[in-house]
Amino acid sequence: QVQLVESGGGLVQAGGSLRLSCAGSGRTFSGHAMGWFRQAPGKEREFVAAISWSASNTYYANSVKGRFTISRDNAKNTVYLRTNNVKPEDTAVYYCAARTVTALGTNENEYYYWGQGTQVTVSS
Repeated sequence: QVQLVESGGGLVQAGGSLRLSCAGSGRTFSGHAMGWFRQAPGKEREFVAAISWSASNTYYANSVKGRFTISRDNAKNTVYLRTNNVKPEDTAVYYCAARTVTALGTNENEYYYWGQGTQVTVSS
């Protein structure tokens, strides 16, 4: 069993930055690919970024490519999402999730463990 807890969300002005963290507990998530998803009000949850267990592979949604960076520290059981040059359309609840395999995925159905989410609000 893996428990995930996100933190680092908040209110930020357009053009600013935030670093989201996702801490895992219960068992090490080394060996699990990790992902970040987000859900804006009135919209379906969407893929943001993913990273393989070794961090050798990453993948981003086109909407955040070049602005967001996913990384992980397996020694700390933590995954990060650095969000730079944020835009009002980045406003959403951000969720981290863990797969049960090492390869990254982009579909939320591929993820087994989920955190409760952290709110990111970008003001214009």
